[in-house]
This record gives sequence, structure tokens and C-alpha cells, in this order.
Amino acid sequence: MDTYMARDVLASRSSVTDKTLRSTRNKLYPLQAWYCIGLFIFIIAVFQSISFFHSKFAGRRKTFNDSDPELASVHRRRSFSWRRIPLGLVNAYRVISFRWTLEFGKTYTLNMAEVFVTIAYIIFLFLWAFINTTDLEGHAFDITYWSNRSGMLAASQFPLITALGTKNNIVSLITGISYDKLNYVHRMMSRVVFTLLWVHGGSEVVRNAPFQPYFAEQWLVWGVVSMIAFSILCIVSLRPVRAQAYELFFYVHFSMVLTFLIGAYYHTKQFTVAYWIYPCFVIWGLDRLIRFIRLVMFNHSYFGFGSGSTMDATAELLSDDFVRLRFHRPSHFHWTPGQTAYLIMPSVSRLPFEAHPFTIASFNSKLFDAPKEQNPTSEKYTQISIAEGSLGSSAPFWKELVFFINVREGFTARLKDAALKGDKVKVFVDGPYGPSPNLSSYDTSVLIAGGSGVSYTLPVLLDIIERVRNGQSSCSRVVFIWSIRSVDHIHWIDEVLIRALRLAPPSLSISIHIHVTGAPSTIETLPQSYSPKDEKRARDDSGSDIMELQDGKVVEINNDSLFAIESVKLAHERPDLWAILRDEVKATTGRMSVSVCGSQSIARSVRGALRFPVSSPLSVANGGPSVTLHIESFGYA
Repeated sequence: MDTYMARDVLASRSSVTDKTLRSTRNKLYPLQAWYCIGLFIFIIAVFQSISFFHSKFAGRRKTFNDSDPELASVHRRRSFSWRRIPLGLVNAYRVISFRWTLEFGKTYTLNMAEVFVTIAYIIFLFLWAFINTTDLEGHAFDITYWSNRSGMLAASQFPLITALGTKNNIVSLITGISYDKLNYVHRMMSRVVFTLLWVHGGSEVVRNAPFQPYFAEQWLVWGVVSMIAFSILCIVSLRPVRAQAYELFFYVHFSMVLTFLIGAYYHTKQFTVAYWIYPCFVIWGLDRLIRFIRLVMFNHSYFGFGSGSTMDATAELLSDDFVRLRFHRPSHFHWTPGQTAYLIMPSVSRLPFEAHPFTIASFNSKLFDAPKEQNPTSEKYTQISIAEGSLGSSAPFWKELVFFINVREGFTARLKDAALKGDKVKVFVDGPYGPSPNLSSYDTSVLIAGGSGVSYTLPVLLDIIERVRNGQSSCSRVVFIWSIRSVDHIHWIDEVLIRALRLAPPSLSISIHIHVTGAPSTIETLPQSYSPKDEKRARDDSGSDIMELQDGKVVEINNDSLFAIESVKLAHERPDLWAILRDEVKATTGRMSVSVCGSQSIARSVRGALRFPVSSPLSVANGGPSVTLHIESFGYA
């Protein structure tokens, strides 16, 4: 019997050759890689769904508990509880994954979740490229095994890479992670695959030396063209280039991606594996089709499907660094706080349909339709006269699309020139994009913005006020922090804040801190002023209040102003975010949300302030708040 078994083994070995093994594994391993990546995406989607439904359930449970004074007092009592250990561990995961960071200079930061995904993807892809590369004669890492396999693995990743780079992608739909957050994964995967392609190309040169005769083959020429295009693409996609020359990146990215995919298609077609490449064209085309349909829907008057002038936008120069763009919102264009829209301005852009993303600063709600009578239970608002809730415009705040645009070079600089001329600007709007933060289940919400980042935090503040008024939120406290360079920037939102504070219910405590970081002039006259504890007030001959600050600066107070409200404070200094967040964590029980939209320095300060021990498992177990941090991207790249 042993003789028969030996014969079977020899027969099976004789039927298997290195070529058949290579061919089988080259087709099998890319499929296995997709199965693993698909499983990873599925796991993330499950955890995101659990988090979503937990937030919904926690909000309802908190609302129910607050209706019972005894349960509410128990909820607010700080004491150690074993039942809160799992919540403490979840909080520890948030701190380690998203607040511990690797910092590269002053402009580039990776959190531990991004570091983990990057390292895991590199190990995974290269492990699949080099595993089982010993030939039948026992030679380890046989180049004939991993040379073509590395190219096949790289090609198999391009449908996912393409999807992650689109605005309407299925991964974002499944996981709930916004497209701009997934854009890091898009760039990371592209660079890892770029390295794997050079492994493939370099090994082919070594394996088939001398290589020059192969240049007569069209499939090889297409492969070289695609690699050159990919190399250029990876160079211009580096953060310094994207940040300093965004338009160059925009044009080169489009042209090089198209060149690469065409070259890759004809190169892989020779080996009957083009099925990994042509889906990229389908994915890209579907995304463009969806965006085109949206353009027609939201700008129908321009395309001849209706009448109106919704495309005529007003560009106003707020300061040397900021432009406000506003135009009448299309009747069927709806958005939620924190979402962005892509704006196309043919008269400003170099290309007719060049799109740029900006956060929508206005509020899609009828909150300001509420009656204008005073809130009788709130004495601190009794001296305030209210204008229409608008961002410095004649149209109500919720009937316009409003954007605060930070002026840089290129497109925004040309937009600034248009604002100086006072001409109307034709605008196409595409969107909205991105998720909206649901803060209904949080007891305390801290909103932190720098400069034009108020485009994100202001609508979120208004949304919280509206939800509390309607009984849809358990929030009891909001802290609104805005860091600006000049006191003139206060004019952007002062009327809206006054109106919002007036409409806030008594159950909602709102504290607003505005910090001016620019060098103050000797004398400033403000329609709003502030009231720190150490101020000295007087009254001039006209009856207006005069305030003398510690630095000797004098400002004029108007009682019909934002800073006549007790809960609004102004300081000529950078905000001490560490101290503010530490104090809020100490004073809060239940759930706490911190939302940030600002510079890298602001984001770093907030991350640092919400690490251990301020937001630790022991703190949560002892009755402290479970803190969720959301950082919105800021700027071009």
C-alpha cells in the first residue's frame, strides 16, 4: 500500500509545474486580498452601526431619565461604578486611536488609527506578494513567483483606490466615514501600490535582461507610460505641493490619472487581467454622472429647466484674508450642519467646471421663524434688540447659501479680485457632501473654531438650540469658542449669535468665548464689546458706556450688542484650550462632545488636552463624561 501511495505522490508532483503554480497563485492571491479587505470594511461598518444606534438609544434614555428628578440626580452623582468600565475602555480606545499622534513638523499629523491602518496594509500587501515564493526545487523567493504576482496584486487594488477618491463612494455609504476622511486611505493605498508596482517593474527588468528588445512590444510601452504618469502623480500629491499649489495638483491629478488608467488597461489586457482596470472607469464615470445630475438639479435655471437667478452670487471682501460668498439657495437644495458643497465659478476658475469644496456656513432650518417675543425667564437678554438673523445680508440666514472663504493663492485670490470689483459671480453648486454630527445625545457640547472654521461650528450651535427647543436633544450646556485675528471678524456672525441666544431655551446653558489673537490697536470702537471681570466701566457725555481694559485700550460699548449679553466673553489672547476642556470635563457627567474646525495647532491642542488623565478609563468609571472628539479638516489639503 505504501508503494501505491508513493506512486500517487510522484504522479501529482509530476503534473504540477512552477508555471502552473505561479499562474494559479497570481489569480488566486488578488482575490484573497479582496476578501480580506472586504471583511475589514464589513467589521468597520458593523462597529459604526453599533455606535450609531447606541447614540440614538443613549439620547432617548437620557431624555427619559431627565424627566424623573430622582433618576437625574443619580445620573449626575459622581461615584465609581463597575458598570461603567466598558464605557471607560471605549473611551481609552478613542484616546489611543484618535488622540495619540505622530507629528511630522508643524503641519502634518497622523493619529494612531491611521498609523495602524497604514502599517497593516503595507504588511498585508507585501506578505501576499512574497508568501509561497519557493519553487519546486527549493529556491526561496524565486523572482519568477513574485515578479508578476506583485503587479497583479497592485492592479487588483485600483478599483478600491478609485472608489476612495470619489465623492460618492460606496465605502463611505457602508461605513459612514466621510469621503474626506477616506481620502487619507486613498492616498496611502496609492503610495503603497506605487511601491509594489516598482517592485514589479524592477524585477521584470532584472529577470528579462537585456530588456531593450521588449520595447518593441506595445503592452510594455503602455506599462512604461502608465508608470511615468503614476510617478508624476505621486510627486504632485505630496502635502507640500497640494497645500502650496493646489490648482497645479488639481490639473496634474486629473490628466495623470487618466493617462495611467489608459496605459494600465492596455498593459494588463495583454495578460487577460484588464478586468481589474476597466471597473475604475465605471466607478469614476458613475461618480461624475451623479455629480452632473446634481448640478442640473440644483442649477436648473441655467440649463433651461426653469427661471430664476439662483446662480448669481455676491462676493464680499470681509478682510484682506476672507471673502464671504452668498447666493439664494435653490428651493430643493437641503443640507445639515457641518456639510460641504462644491462650488464651480466659471468666471473665476481656469477650467469651466473646476470645483472647490467649502463648508456651508448658513443654517437650513426655520429656527429664526420662531416668534420674536422675549424669553421671559431669561433676564440677561432683555436689553437686546434683534435684527433679521442674517450673515450681514438682507436675505434671512436660512434662505441663503453662505460661505466664508479663506483667501490664499490661485482660485481664492481671483475670487478676492472679483469681490473688490463688486461684480456678481456665476456659481454652480454641487452637494451637499459629508456627514453631519448628531449631538442630540450629548449632555455637553464644546464647539471650537479658528477663523473661517466658524462655518462649521456656527450651524452646529444653531442646530443644538433648535433640537433642544423641540425636545429632540438632551443637551444642557454648549461652549462656543472662536479664535480670530481681528475684532472686525465678529461682524460676520454677531447678529446671528444674538438672535440664537435669544431663542435658546432656559434649560440650555450657552457660554461663548471669542478670542482675538491679532495685535490690538490703541483704540477700537466696537458695536459689540466684552465684559471681563476686571474691566472698568464709565459713561461718556453721550450716554454710551466706555470700557477700559487692562492693556490700556478703550472700547465703546453698545447695549444693543452681542457683548452686552452676560454669557459672551471676549479676550485679546489665545484660548487656553487645555484649561477650558479640563474644567468642562470636571463639571460634566454623562456624554460630552468636542467638535473642532481650525488650524493644525488648534487641533493638536485639543487632542493633547483630551488625552490621559483628563479623559481616562478611571475618570469615566468614577462618573466622569465619556468624551467624543470630532476634528473637521481645515484648508485645501
